[in-house]
Amino acid sequence: MEVKPKILLIYTGGTIGMINDTETDQLINVDFNHIYDYLPELRRLSVDLETISFENPIDSSEMNINHWKNIAEIIFKNYAKYNGFVVLHGSDTMSYTSSALSFIFDGLKKPIIFTGSQLPIGTIRTDGKENLITAIEIVASIDEDNQPLIQEVSVYFDYRLFRANRVTKDSADHFEAFKSPNFQELCKAGVKIQYNRNKFYRTEQKQLQINTNLNSRVALLKLYPGMDFQLYKSVFDSSNIDGLVVETFGAGNAPNSKEFHSLLEKFIDGGGVVLNITQCNFGSVNQGMYKSSSFLNKVGVISGGDMTTEAAVTKLMTVLDKSDLYKTKKMLRKNMRGELTVS
Repeated sequence: MEVKPKILLIYTGGTIGMINDTETDQLINVDFNHIYDYLPELRRLSVDLETISFENPIDSSEMNINHWKNIAEIIFKNYAKYNGFVVLHGSDTMSYTSSALSFIFDGLKKPIIFTGSQLPIGTIRTDGKENLITAIEIVASIDEDNQPLIQEVSVYFDYRLFRANRVTKDSADHFEAFKSPNFQELCKAGVKIQYNRNKFYRTEQKQLQINTNLNSRVALLKLYPGMDFQLYKSVFDSSNIDGLVVETFGAGNAPNSKEFHSLLEKFIDGGGVVLNITQCNFGSVNQGMYKSSSFLNKVGVISGGDMTTEAAVTKLMTVLDKSDLYKTKKMLRKNMRGELTVS
């Protein structure tokens, strides 16, 4: 008798879970306990699918750290019972939530795939059906040793599976909503699903561990020409902010501003942690390559390499420990879950 893989579908909210109410002509949330009524195609998949939904599904723009913890705890609690997990999530902040979960879990050996859609699942032209069906199929896929092919947190959208902490939302209008600027996709879905096995992440951690002790005292600052740093002095206040992600120019360059230098130095001397990432869609920070970034090395700013903004913010939230800044900085430099390209 065939044993079907058990998959837990977690609905948090978002466009994919919406249908049109014929009485009010408004979009309402699908009852995912009756998912087969909306997607009868799922019956053709050889899986045992169970569902759980947020009590009050939310728009992804409302997502916060507590919601990330909730998703992580649902998965951790049910980890032994299921072969893998599909998380339905609004696309706007999906890259933040999925990146956060990639750092929250250590020792993950089962797939957690985030997906959603640009059009409601009740719409005839929806992209949600293909995204959901293929995400489930990938979660159920195993290798020659009967182990899950995917053993990390990832995002499936428009025929591509991306590493979660390498992806960013690129379009509000196209079905191809996500890009992975500095890392190749994990697979492409066509007539067959073509896996890039040499890109898969595998952990050396033997037991699954979860860290939901995230630090919310993290700020994000994007530099721009002619910036008046007086307007942003509160961002450099180490009594309120523990960590700061700075989006610099090009390969990690910043203006030669005495005021900026003074604010940075005071913040770091006060115990603040600063992570430097580039504003560019492609490429990496090479801190110190140019004179305009040499000061950052001098005061102890940490290079974020080619991390996405989403990965940088959520990684900093996950590892930032004011009681052990040495370990914090060590972990920020480390390639924890495949979020950094290591030369």
